[in-house]
Amino acid sequence: MPRTQRSIVVVTLAVASLALVSCATAPETGPTDAASDVCARMVTNSGGLEDRSFNQSSWEGLQAAEAEYGIEAEAIVSTGETDLAPNVAQAVDSDCELIVTVGWELAEPTTDQASKNPDLDFVIVDETVEGENIKPVVFDTAQASFLAGYLAAGVSKTGVVATFGGGNQPPVTLFMDGFVDGVAKYNEVHGTKVRALGWDKAKQDGAFTGDFEDVNKGKTLTQGFIDQGADVILPVAGQVGEGSAAAALEHDGVSVIWVDSDGYETLSAEYRPVILTSVLKNTQDAMVEIVGDVVGDEFTNDPYIGSLANGGVEIAPYHDLAPLVSEELDAEIEGLRQEIISGDLVVDSPSAPQRS
Repeated sequence: MPRTQRSIVVVTLAVASLALVSCATAPETGPTDAASDVCARMVTNSGGLEDRSFNQSSWEGLQAAEAEYGIEAEAIVSTGETDLAPNVAQAVDSDCELIVTVGWELAEPTTDQASKNPDLDFVIVDETVEGENIKPVVFDTAQASFLAGYLAAGVSKTGVVATFGGGNQPPVTLFMDGFVDGVAKYNEVHGTKVRALGWDKAKQDGAFTGDFEDVNKGKTLTQGFIDQGADVILPVAGQVGEGSAAAALEHDGVSVIWVDSDGYETLSAEYRPVILTSVLKNTQDAMVEIVGDVVGDEFTNDPYIGSLANGGVEIAPYHDLAPLVSEELDAEIEGLRQEIISGDLVVDSPSAPQRS
């Protein structure tokens, strides 16, 4: 079945609802009475709540948990590095049972507050830290970005594709490792020589903007790749990736692969013509599952690791650019997907989450 016909459930909410950081009212019917007293506080990193990335998807997951379990959820938005530790302390002072923090920048304040508050449950998204009451939520995005790299190589007309990151950090380079390996796999299968710019897996070094917010840096770096012939770009840089989409709009035949959420749905509609696919993290379902564990008094610090097998990672539909993807290429990608799920094909990376 072509990917465009496979449905992938991604929770989407109106921008207006994302802007609300006050506690939502619990549903009057449906949830159990046992759940009505549970509350959660989420602390974003400096990317903010509407980052089209894991802050946004984590919040969407907590909102979905509100509807399912009748919990009370509130997001505390960080606007800079100095907000991080105070915001985690504020979340703890709310006396909520569940504290969710998002991103590697929050690792230290999360660990600090968790050690001081052993009776509270902490969740950190996209980072692995140790603590008896801390549950890491991480994703083996290399599996899905491997498929995206294979796709990029398969649709490229120039024989050049590219990727870059916001910073040289494991959650970022994990995407990049999978992407270049997917390109290499396509070359192996088809005897081609598609080049992947922006990342050297062996050296674990490549192109980075140095932040996740400056859209202009993303556009400048992407333009440099386009000048070298790249016609498919994978930015792993949060909001900076919008600069890639803006650059792609100015050049016929250039497309972008988004990350974390379905960029076709979460970015401005003007970018839809250049979104080839997205490497998805299904943070929403993870949040709902974890809230259910808290409500049922079954919370553990065992990491949640999203994979192709459990639906935690995936690639999005091809949307408007589906005509670029032949049935044969789509079938090859689906075959690789099944090989990864079965374990016959292992996508490795030094940044991959460690399974027990």
